[in-house]
Amino acid sequence: MGYKRNFPSWLDTYVTYAAHTEAPKLMHFWAGVWTIAGVLRKRVWMDQVAFRWVPNFFIVFVAPPGIVSKSTTAGFAEAFLRDIPGIKFGPDVVTWQSLVTSFASACDTFEYEEEYYPMSALNLCSSEFGNLIDFQNKEMVNLFIDLWDGRKTLRKDTKASGCDIVEGPWINMLACTTPNWLANNLHAGIVGGGFTARCIFVFADMKERFIAYPKYNFPDNGRDTTQKLMQDLEHIATTLCGEYHLTDEARRWGESWYERHWKSVTSQWREEWFSVYMARKQTHLHKLAMILAASQRDVLVIEQEDLALADVILSATEEGYHKVFAHVGKTTEAVEVDKLLAYIKSMGDTTYTQAFKLLHNAFPQARDLEGAITGLIRAGWVSLEQRGTDMHLVYKGE
Repeated sequence: MGYKRNFPSWLDTYVTYAAHTEAPKLMHFWAGVWTIAGVLRKRVWMDQVAFRWVPNFFIVFVAPPGIVSKSTTAGFAEAFLRDIPGIKFGPDVVTWQSLVTSFASACDTFEYEEEYYPMSALNLCSSEFGNLIDFQNKEMVNLFIDLWDGRKTLRKDTKASGCDIVEGPWINMLACTTPNWLANNLHAGIVGGGFTARCIFVFADMKERFIAYPKYNFPDNGRDTTQKLMQDLEHIATTLCGEYHLTDEARRWGESWYERHWKSVTSQWREEWFSVYMARKQTHLHKLAMILAASQRDVLVIEQEDLALADVILSATEEGYHKVFAHVGKTTEAVEVDKLLAYIKSMGDTTYTQAFKLLHNAFPQARDLEGAITGLIRAGWVSLEQRGTDMHLVYKGE
């Protein structure tokens, strides 16, 4: 008799189990996705003849410092993955040489239909996105793009060893950062070049619940649930291997989705960061569908419900993307004006004097400061109204 899983859905159980923390459920969900991907590695795929979809992810938690415990949330998932035998991790700080060294130590094979296939699979997890990738290093950025795309062999000429060759390279990343860090480090070349399109950015700017003492919110059966989640995760790691296939219903759903997707080009797509992401949404959709399937069953089949749920989750995640990219590519002055608008929106209105105080550091010249406020008024986002003895800036909508 074969192994019977402890839970009908590993992901559902994990998200419920992790709910004793303050982070949003969506963050816990994507942490769980990264964890399942981390045990599947290159052992499963969807073959499209010219290319393969493999279940690896570049997931980035984005939140202001200290708000939703994003690093704790990532570390929670990492702890599960580190306890699974055979799962390898990359360096804490990524350079080309440290990556090659880690790939060499992760070199492995898996058997499928009486043949052996090479695999060098690494998981990366860091509380600082900048430790994993240097956006000033174009070669490194392009390398990560190739790895996400499922490159079969990695070759690089080096002075030290002549030529480094990695067979079956694979990387699965979970990182944390802040909106300000992204604004200061991302530039047009990175966004337009496609790296950000291959990332899943999970944004949060408020706690989902208030938990002063997590210890007292840990479920009574927490340790038992931990052990059972580990058992199911190890089962997924050692059992699932081979090609995922779509059911007929899933294929028809996917074809209909694909046509709707490309016909629904909206004004939102005009923003480069969003258009390059949407161009790869089909890949994200099928990568996530594999994870949802693996979370629930051993049979390597993608059902219509897997694709439909993946679409819902991706769309929900995308709702935070405007906040993720709000300040990317903008001047310091533009960022400060955005902050003023956000402040007026949250308060409903503010006095003209208070607006001057908020913008004074960015616009020391009164003429420039008045011009910034006038810009908000002319855009129709705020209005200037007399209230008693004070002039007020009143939020009108964006």
